[in-house]
Amino acid sequence: MSIPTDVLQAVANAMMAERVVSTQLIQPLWGGYGELFRATLSGSQYTSVIVKHIKLPQPKMHPRGWNTSISHQRKLKSYQVELHWYQHYANNGLPQCPVPKCLYVEEHNDEILLIMEDLATLGFEKTFTSFEPKPALIDDKPNRASHISATDNPQISHQHIEACLSWLAYFHAQHLAIEPEGLWECGGYWHLATRPDELAALTDAPLQQAAEQIEQTLQQCQFQTLIHGDAKLANFCFTTTGDRVAGVDFQYVGKGCGMKDVILLLSSCLPYQHCEQDVPELLNYYFRLLTQALVEHQPHINAQAVEDEWRPLYCIAWADFQRFMKGWSPTHWKINSYTEALTQQALAQLNSAKQGQ
Repeated sequence: MSIPTDVLQAVANAMMAERVVSTQLIQPLWGGYGELFRATLSGSQYTSVIVKHIKLPQPKMHPRGWNTSISHQRKLKSYQVELHWYQHYANNGLPQCPVPKCLYVEEHNDEILLIMEDLATLGFEKTFTSFEPKPALIDDKPNRASHISATDNPQISHQHIEACLSWLAYFHAQHLAIEPEGLWECGGYWHLATRPDELAALTDAPLQQAAEQIEQTLQQCQFQTLIHGDAKLANFCFTTTGDRVAGVDFQYVGKGCGMKDVILLLSSCLPYQHCEQDVPELLNYYFRLLTQALVEHQPHINAQAVEDEWRPLYCIAWADFQRFMKGWSPTHWKINSYTEALTQQALAQLNSAKQGQ
């Protein structure tokens, strides 16, 4: 995919560079809305930058057939949210949850040019794609080796997952009780109000009937923060040692319960056959880091109270995501025995709460 010459010239001008020496396509944007690429510069204080070039006209095709005015409007807002995030939030982050700094933004007619720091120049050089787990080898005593070999991405370790959870913990702690000005009122790309087509397509009647109650439970909990909204493995960049990460892609950042980010991360990097074994330890790690982050940065907030409220919402957040997945792609591998069991647990939990009122 060739980058238009006028776009390259705009990048060079914005970065006060002599020219763009070369480009590397990182990925085309979802649904044909543009491209994300690295630009290597000559004569600038930056050796390279990351450029998101967004073209807004509605594409004729969509990879999964959801080409509607609703999905188009959701995408338009997501890019406006991302611009607002980079212009007003990104440059004020904590060192424990780094994000690319915003270097330049330009909006012209139906095109947006967003230029960001190249995280690779800061040591965050490694990325992983989210993957579909292969069938795991089940034995009486599952171990780390079988956990790793059960994935399409054998380089992923618990250290990588814990690094992402640490990033999320500090991100959530920093933004706890922050109002989402200019961002999504309900963070996450599967937000119910933006997914009426998928809700209508859902054939799981009990889940469909509980959809609003599930979302309200998440959105009306006392402790609200800003969530990343698309915290899958592919949206983190790692150091070569794997112990630190930076987060990217903030199209769906907004208000919500931190469990929504946690479940999405786990859905993207942990084989479901191992979730029952591994998740308790990982959740303990997340809440330990969340407590540490709150003590350091928001000591006036009762960390134990946050944990006490959010832990029971783990299954509720899964049920919320399951509602979207079963309407959007009912044969998807992320719908499995683990997520079904959690969804049933959530429905029982909500029914019990309703009867207790």
